[in-house]
Amino acid sequence: MHRLRSALVTAVLAVTATVAAATPAQATGLTPGDYVALGDSFASGVGAPPYLESSGACLRSEDSYPRTWARIHSDFTLRDMTCSGATIADVRAGQMGALGARTTLVTITVGGNDDGFTNTVRTCLTGTDADCKAATDLAAHYARTTLADDLAALYTDIRARAPHARVLVLGYPRLVAEGTGSCGAVGLSAAKRQQVTHNADHLAAGIADAAGRAGVRFVEMRLPFLGHEACTTPMKNEWIHGVSADVTKHVQIFHPKRYGHAVVYAYMLSAEISKL
Repeated sequence: MHRLRSALVTAVLAVTATVAAATPAQATGLTPGDYVALGDSFASGVGAPPYLESSGACLRSEDSYPRTWARIHSDFTLRDMTCSGATIADVRAGQMGALGARTTLVTITVGGNDDGFTNTVRTCLTGTDADCKAATDLAAHYARTTLADDLAALYTDIRARAPHARVLVLGYPRLVAEGTGSCGAVGLSAAKRQQVTHNADHLAAGIADAAGRAGVRFVEMRLPFLGHEACTTPMKNEWIHGVSADVTKHVQIFHPKRYGHAVVYAYMLSAEISKL
């Protein structure tokens, strides 16, 4: 496992030079057209401020993985519909209108808010170990059942609205490192960390199952962040924000830092597209 992690980290560290050196034709076999980015805060770039003033409460960052990829591939026209806090219903109501016959690439990260991300994080940060277990067990069950069904239906509808597009579903990383150590302003017991990871694993499984049923590609994001989650010791190795006492930074708790968005997520997207 250590060798696997080291090899992955080496690859991720090399992504900037690799992607920058590639022309659009070399980097992807996709037909140029509209690139429609859908999803929630993990797609919009929360955790990598400053945010585009024009995006308002959606908190879109220039360092999000859709915008990072689109800057390199200028023969695609990005339609960034991502929005912090988005649920499946929000994607359906306010984001899918950008899809059409000209769409040749769609990326999406969504489902965490439907799975109770905010409530689970709040419960595990402020409640007892038992409270955290109850919240994460409920979310884990939901992720493997109702959420998987809802996501499969969503991905199928995306394919119908964008019949010429390749659809890539980027998942979520595990949020916290297991064990003990600082998480920033608020600590998490080893038991709570295990439960948060338990939920993340079930969320990934539910999303992967939905993608498989809908015939779209799932991009695994747990392994790329392995050893760099929030609460990692030493903290300088974190690619995910821990808990800040600064109320203005609460929105970024357990979201990727700039490196996580613009390098790790963007690398995994580029690597998957290179296989198309």
